[in-house]
Amino acid sequence: MAANRESHETGASDVIVVGGGVSGLVVAYRLTQKGFRVRVLERASRTGGVIASGRNDGMLWESGPNSGMDTTPLINDLLDALGIREQRADALKIADCRFIVRNGQLIPLPMSPPAFFSTPLFSTGTKLGLLREPFVARSSPESDESVAAFVLRRLGAEFLDYAIEPFVAGVFAGNPDQLSVRAAFPKLFALEQRYGGLIRGMILGARERKRQREKSKNNAKSFSFSDGMQTLTDALTRGIIAADGIVETGVKITSIARDVVDGAENRWRVSGVRADEKSAERNITYSADSVVLATPADATATLLASLKMQEADAAVQALREIPYAPVSVLITAWRREDITHPLDGFGFLVPRKENTQILGTLFSSSMFEHRTDEKHAVLTTFIGGMRRPELPERDDDALREMSERDLAALIGAQGKPLWTKISRHSRAIPQYTLGHLERVRRVDAIRPQAPGLFFCANWRGGISLSDCIKNGHQTADEVGAFAALRRRESDSSQNQS
Repeated sequence: MAANRESHETGASDVIVVGGGVSGLVVAYRLTQKGFRVRVLERASRTGGVIASGRNDGMLWESGPNSGMDTTPLINDLLDALGIREQRADALKIADCRFIVRNGQLIPLPMSPPAFFSTPLFSTGTKLGLLREPFVARSSPESDESVAAFVLRRLGAEFLDYAIEPFVAGVFAGNPDQLSVRAAFPKLFALEQRYGGLIRGMILGARERKRQREKSKNNAKSFSFSDGMQTLTDALTRGIIAADGIVETGVKITSIARDVVDGAENRWRVSGVRADEKSAERNITYSADSVVLATPADATATLLASLKMQEADAAVQALREIPYAPVSVLITAWRREDITHPLDGFGFLVPRKENTQILGTLFSSSMFEHRTDEKHAVLTTFIGGMRRPELPERDDDALREMSERDLAALIGAQGKPLWTKISRHSRAIPQYTLGHLERVRRVDAIRPQAPGLFFCANWRGGISLSDCIKNGHQTADEVGAFAALRRRESDSSQNQS
């Protein structure tokens, strides 16, 4: 979406948000609704981050997330405030079915006890082994166990190989041997700690979620919008500007610092460069009471390093230790008659043991209505991740060949697609590896020495769209509480003088 490019060099704001992805936009929008003067600075030429939607030949594609999960009432509250609730599109019932590949065949993932005990996806031994899960001892509350170790301990190797490993690859593009269950799947860890087991926790935890008006990811609806996920980020951008906020794109922030006024650190100074229409760079400087860094871990590290504070060294190092999974996304359009599989589901995930080159494929045009007509199909295929991090670097022809070969073998996609759109994300998804929570703690430790500095990005607090929305709300509330405290301190000082 085209953003407000109005120039305000040395302009003052209440809050500067660095980063115009969904996290930064939610923070900024919420703050404008609270009456703050907000400026969003985004490096790219458009807001929205990895969220991008479009149409080719009338067929809708998504190069980023294809959907969100409606796990919190904050989502619909936000859509109502933005005036886009009527554009929301819920996933079709058919999308409740999700496939896992085993021995080259797509098998529906069982979603109920009867389906689990009848599925060919797991052996009889694994099914019967699930009966022992309630009696497995919980881990230490201080433990930092990998997802793989957690699942092996509670559920067994086959469940890891044909359920959790592909699921982790689909969500994080990650490796369960490396991810921390406590950081990457905190609700799973909490179920074991609170209830002593997963099965018992799922039953008893449902009551608590109902009281909190939240849903588990297993029961939450997938949603998008009639014109794709970019509807949300475009509406957030419009909402910020409509509330007299400023959104600037094409701005690279290079440093942040605390200004000193009358011998005391006061407002934040944010500096960077902007390329004008002739591609010449111009230096810019803005000031604000608070700064929210809604940027990836490496970019956040660079900005903290610019503070020249000894206390920042540990935070910078911690941020640079957070790995990111590289992913290439291939969106392909097909004649429906050229695919033999009925595409009657959300899509499929491929376990590592199947030795394919793709991580999985979404049946994008089956998930929601009006993505294309009945004579065509749109698929979204993912390649790379921590499983095969070298593959996304291959050239376009190689990526097309990988995708087409695996789609032919798995769903009977014959011939060539009508068109292919390739998106490359060299740092697609942050990995919450072992020690991640300690790294986040080291980053947060800088905040007492940097009052008015906040962090809101998907390297902390969850990577899903719903997590980003929840964290954006929470960060906006924290900024508001900080501003109120500063006002009280200022009023008290003035009264004493």
